[in-house]
Amino acid sequence: MKSNLVLIGYRGTGKSTIAALLSKRSRWPVVSLDRLIVETAGLDIPEIVARFGWPRFRELERAEVERSARRERHILDCGGGVVEDPRNVTSLSACGFCVLLTAGVASIAARIGGDSNRPSLSGQSIVLEIEEKLKQRGPLYHAAADLVLATDHATPEEIVNAILRAAPVFSGVDA
Repeated sequence: MKSNLVLIGYRGTGKSTIAALLSKRSRWPVVSLDRLIVETAGLDIPEIVARFGWPRFRELERAEVERSARRERHILDCGGGVVEDPRNVTSLSACGFCVLLTAGVASIAARIGGDSNRPSLSGQSIVLEIEEKLKQRGPLYHAAADLVLATDHATPEEIVNAILRAAPVFSGVDA
């Protein structure tokens, strides 16, 4: 049964910001899958990737998705690559209303360019990497989404209001 709100999208599209604001308005707790992975591994994401590679990170992510999908009335803030594993999409779609947050390449690059906790996925320049990953993941994001919202030219409050109005899991929460 869909009893959670699931935020998906590329890194830097505003998932964590929107999750925090939604939590304040709905009084639902936020579960950051990336934070759970870091806590479980005892290493930050760049260290996990450097030591064990992206496949190991994705294994840890898969385990956290399964645990988190059992929750009810939570806001699940997912990492950008969560849609790369179809099992994650199945679990997240079954447990929650999935909201895809999008932004253009320039917006994303400006938001994540200086963040050392967001390691390069490919070793390319940030703009080329974003373009490549969006091309690869775009269809996966859209296939998983119940609602798509662009964050480029909307305030976080506008995005939160749109989610509260559209997401059936929030019926009864003031928009």
